[in-house]
Amino acid sequence: MELPPRLRAGVDQILRDTPIAEIRKAAETLSQRYRGEMRDGRLHLSERAAATAYLATRLPATYAAIRASLAAIADVRPGWTPRTLLDAGAGPGSVLWAARDQWPSIDNATMIEASEEIRLVGDTLTRDAGARTSWVAADIARGLPALDRADLVTLSYVLGELAPAAIKALIERLWALSQDVLLVVEPGTPAGWQRVLAVRDQLIGLGAHVIAPCAHAERCPLTTPDWCHFSQRVARSRTHRLAKDADVPWEDEKFIYLAVSRTPNDAGFARVLARPRVASGAVRLKLCAPDGRLEERLVTKRQGDAYKVARRVDWGDRL
Repeated sequence: MELPPRLRAGVDQILRDTPIAEIRKAAETLSQRYRGEMRDGRLHLSERAAATAYLATRLPATYAAIRASLAAIADVRPGWTPRTLLDAGAGPGSVLWAARDQWPSIDNATMIEASEEIRLVGDTLTRDAGARTSWVAADIARGLPALDRADLVTLSYVLGELAPAAIKALIERLWALSQDVLLVVEPGTPAGWQRVLAVRDQLIGLGAHVIAPCAHAERCPLTTPDWCHFSQRVARSRTHRLAKDADVPWEDEKFIYLAVSRTPNDAGFARVLARPRVASGAVRLKLCAPDGRLEERLVTKRQGDAYKVARRVDWGDRL
């Protein structure tokens, strides 16, 4: 997956005069914060250096994860055409670009971001996104200001930056602001999965209907050391490769997401939880079944149409 051409052009313009050595140094610091899941009250986009590092190295990956998560929502809600978006912890506007790519019907977006520096960057980038966009200065860890409700409310790559005590109140408020769908996206680590599981339990308790990725509202059937996550391949730009000192023109972003709605989802599907294992005349699938069970299914060539379907599905698909 690649960034939309207009977004990529905007990022290249912002980074044009920044030395690669400076981006590389800031990128390493940013990476350490992600890996260490540091919760010291400093959001990772609070400084100009961190903002440029994010644009060069993290924006493509977060965009890809968000875009894949939105595609999963569209897959289970094919007739849904949201018009309004509210993005909490918006960063430079990754969600808006991904949402507009999935649903051109979105014509009004409210972006909440604490960092003045990144709001300026985001405002510059989202001028070409195709929707009326307003940026709100607010620290979501301390509560949200008065806001209009939106068809789609999103919170991506933010929970890991918040103290656990702040998360519950934030999720409750975001659900109240959602007219239909609330999407949460986190890094695909065991810790990210645990945060999403806690949010899932809370939202089900608030009356939300889980629509993706889970095929049910039962307890998650996975147990440690296993965990639920997905993967999206991301194309690296030249700047991205130089900033990471990498030769490979792509990377795989691991992520976990949760989409809930005020409208129940149609039952009767399973979610592919790992890359299918293909052998001669057979495909082995790891599935989250609609009854809440974890299922290992072997589909052989003798099963005809079922085998053809199994050969086509990939990790994260709905079966």
